[in-house]
Amino acid sequence: MRYSLLLAALSLALPLQAAQLSIELADGTQTLETAQLLNHPDVQEVRIANDVSYKHPMTYRAVPIARLLTGVQPDAHLQIIATDGFAAEMPAAPLLQKDGAQAWLAIEDPTHPWPGLGNGSHTAGPFYLVWTHPEASRISPEQWPYAIGRIRLQTSVAERFPKLMPDPQLAANDPVNLGFALFQKNCLACHRLNDAGDSQLGPDLNLPHSPTEYFAPGYLKRYLRDPQSLRHWPQAKMPAISPEVLSDEELEQIISYLQHMAQRRGR
Repeated sequence: MRYSLLLAALSLALPLQAAQLSIELADGTQTLETAQLLNHPDVQEVRIANDVSYKHPMTYRAVPIARLLTGVQPDAHLQIIATDGFAAEMPAAPLLQKDGAQAWLAIEDPTHPWPGLGNGSHTAGPFYLVWTHPEASRISPEQWPYAIGRIRLQTSVAERFPKLMPDPQLAANDPVNLGFALFQKNCLACHRLNDAGDSQLGPDLNLPHSPTEYFAPGYLKRYLRDPQSLRHWPQAKMPAISPEVLSDEELEQIISYLQHMAQRRGR
């Protein structure tokens, strides 16, 4: 125990190293070093009033992420992958827009590291997607991936993972389909379903069972609103989902999707 604590303390004392960001677009793969990004012609100081990860105002050296996505069209789909297995599915349009909510790639300078997150074991670096005026486009917390290592152009979630698809006979405005859209935005970055998805972080939400099958009525919604109120442990990573992120109606739509997919296990 003492030896492991000593190693952890030594690792925190070591200086941060420069990192690499891989960007895979239609015209090939580009690898950018920390120094290149810190000296990018469009880099500037950006103040984030309500930082999702740090829970207080932060100031970063950052580049508009649109400047790194040359040739990407608004109707495209991107995936942003973190070093811990978090895989955010992102429509390109919000990342490219210049008005309202604007996306920035924050770059951690190894000589001036950011504060530690949570227990202080690591920072949000080396690269972190942050937003100014996120409320203008209802940017969710899952759209603030940190510890980014890779950004890649992808086909849509439905094309890549047909096992996630609801019954095609359902109307587009059916609560199940609305829940599927919300699931992609708010859940798929951490979870797989029917063994489909790219995240390596959280458990599968339909294999071997759906949470709609083992939570008593009403408790799944309570768990999503405040996970620690039902399962309390210090290392828990599941965040609370506030009404500002998902309304009660939207939360019910996600639950409708999960209930529906419990009947489509293995299809």
